[in-house]
Amino acid sequence: MGAHCLILVTCADRDEGRGIGRRLVEASLAAGVQVIPIDSIYRWEGDLVEDHETLLIVKTRTDRFEAVRSVVDEMHSYEVPPVLMIRIDEASPRYLGWIDESVR
Repeated sequence: MGAHCLILVTCADRDEGRGIGRRLVEASLAAGVQVIPIDSIYRWEGDLVEDHETLLIVKTRTDRFEAVRSVVDEMHSYEVPPVLMIRIDEASPRYLGWIDESVR
């Protein structure tokens, strides 16, 4: 299994997503965070919901997952913040090196 990962987080809006992303990068918990507007369809409390959200793609190391999740839990407006880790099994060695240099 790879030591690097992407963490996906959906946020209520761009401002919330940018705030979380900035904090993760400033704290060296992420090498970079992409903030992408998305349309979501999901079930919440028995209702079908269609909503505009913001997706964060967090580039980091697997050993930083709990620290990233903690920041998201602290700053996120949702009752159940979605925080999903996807391990990176293969990538450009130079790109993985950048993640390693950026994340302490």
